[in-house]
Amino acid sequence: MRASKNELPILIEAGPATVRAADWDGMRVVIVSVPSGTDFGPLLRGLPDGLCPCPHWGYVIKGRLQIQYADGGETLRAGDVFYLPPGHTGIAEEDTEFLEISPPDPHQRFVDNARRNLAAMQEA
Repeated sequence: MRASKNELPILIEAGPATVRAADWDGMRVVIVSVPSGTDFGPLLRGLPDGLCPCPHWGYVIKGRLQIQYADGGETLRAGDVFYLPPGHTGIAEEDTEFLEISPPDPHQRFVDNARRNLAAMQEA
């Protein structure tokens, strides 16, 4: 299986920020593109502790992300491979693009929650 970034269906779109993904053989491949300053926290409201419930394995294509956990944090930079356990959030410190591989069910919980929060922000 293969797909170019633009062939992946858009799951979330908010201005220039996009989450594109496809489910392949029991895993979800995701490309996230966000502008500098994007804070994932508002999308996570309503989830346990306001943190992402999904583990992610991935690669930062470009940019820099500040990741926060309940007990600390780390910075991910272009060229880094990563594993994020459940229970994290992040802020893009630069225009950022990353690939992540995640189990579909917990990732879909994030997507559904993010869509609800985006809709509520647009109504406000």
